[in-house]
Amino acid sequence: MLDELVVHNLGLIPEARFEPGPGLVVITGETGAGKTLLLGALRLLRGEIARKDQIGPTGEEAWVEGRFIVDGEEHVVRRRVDASRSRAYVDGKMVTAAAMAEQFASLVDIVGQHDRNTLAEPAAVRALVDGALDESGAKRLDTYREAWASLRAIEARIDQLGGDQRALQRERDVVQFQAAEISEAGFSTGDDADLARLATRLRNAESLGERLSAAAHAIAEEGAAGSLDQAVRDLGIAAKTDLSLQPLVDLGAEAAALVAELSAEIAGVAVDFDRDPEQLDHVEGRLALLAELRRKYGDDLESVLSFGAAAAKRSAELDALLDDAGELDTAHRLATGAVDTAGADLREARRKAADRLAKGAVAHLVDLGFSTPVVRFRIDEADPGPTGADRVVLEFSSDASLELKPAARVASGGELSRLALALRLASGVEDGTVIAFDEIDAGTGGETALAMGRKLAALSKGRQVFCVTHLPQVAAFADQHLAVRRDGTTATVTMVEGDDRVEELSRMLAGLPESERGREHAAELLVLAADR
Repeated sequence: MLDELVVHNLGLIPEARFEPGPGLVVITGETGAGKTLLLGALRLLRGEIARKDQIGPTGEEAWVEGRFIVDGEEHVVRRRVDASRSRAYVDGKMVTAAAMAEQFASLVDIVGQHDRNTLAEPAAVRALVDGALDESGAKRLDTYREAWASLRAIEARIDQLGGDQRALQRERDVVQFQAAEISEAGFSTGDDADLARLATRLRNAESLGERLSAAAHAIAEEGAAGSLDQAVRDLGIAAKTDLSLQPLVDLGAEAAALVAELSAEIAGVAVDFDRDPEQLDHVEGRLALLAELRRKYGDDLESVLSFGAAAAKRSAELDALLDDAGELDTAHRLATGAVDTAGADLREARRKAADRLAKGAVAHLVDLGFSTPVVRFRIDEADPGPTGADRVVLEFSSDASLELKPAARVASGGELSRLALALRLASGVEDGTVIAFDEIDAGTGGETALAMGRKLAALSKGRQVFCVTHLPQVAAFADQHLAVRRDGTTATVTMVEGDDRVEELSRMLAGLPESERGREHAAELLVLAADR
């Protein structure tokens, strides 16, 4: 239930705070006073769309805050609206409006004047019927949804085929060739750099060999090694006399060893630089092949390899699609049959639920002033869709002697209001749900209004029901009564009790809050409502 509501700068209401209790809470006030703004606050807390025209004249933003008690736990919900956007908070944490709606929209159920018009919408009427399905019917609805989802998945698979298997086969042949061409080339990451270095070496093998031979000759023929050996021997003799010269002996020996090692390395490398035309032709061929692949598939080897991987993946996908193509027709026929069967089963369940709902609504309509009303849901077969394979139309006549026609075409505003309430009562409401009626009693009065007050009071047993009303016969049944009073461009919200409540009901009855006769009638109404 809603334990506390705070409203700031919302429309005409600069500031309001109240703590509604369980039972029936009515909100009354003169036309234009702003009484529906309190339900507007509830809509914001349900996560509905926020509009900048909801901001009042006393600041740059409006905000509403509600404290809900859900299964014994307390939750504080807040919504701020400024000229550019709205912001939502749950228990002090920022959330999206969608997340707020997911958590609280089902907790607060608002039945507004516009709900009378939804009785003309097949989707809304179908939702009423589905809400009345028994356990077996609910299972049939789930079965249909699963069958429909399977059919749509198969149709999506067919759409991937594009309806032209030959075109897919041509595409598969192309990507298979591309993937094979790149794969068979046998390139790996880094091969381009290695080949470039090897090609440079092979192209210059002759000149490199000459340079290496000259270096070897300089070491071997010009006596560099021998001279170093002699220098080391001379230093060794000297070091025997002066031990401090030993580091020079060691350094010389190290230099001689390095020269010998250099000579051996040069000799070994020189062998590799013998001109090898066949190896050069092989490397040049690999480079030419790489250049051709880059021309077709990418600016560098990495791009070529990535293209090859993507082509191989697409080839596998097309193989799977084409392999499935032969089976998809059969699968589609079976899935279509499953949808048709599930649709027929669901239609039968909906007709049974609709009959129960119509009978319950008729009983409530009799209490609401109709003598022999008739309510019927016409459920006709239709093309399958996400919600079923039927179309639901609500038909109504205010008297059994009149022809049944679509409710929105034959019912007056007051009749539609009572029909909407009767259907809501007949469909049942889960325990703990907060229900708010926004002038659902428009177009009614007299005994019918009293009956509507009794119905709303009965509905509020064990739950919290809000009702914005202009009827004193309904307001008299309230457990709490809020009055909205306008003064110029602002409005105030106050809880009325005792004499104040009698005065408010007198105003609603005769427009004369101080009228003694009006006050007597108001007191009589309260006594009548107390005997409910």
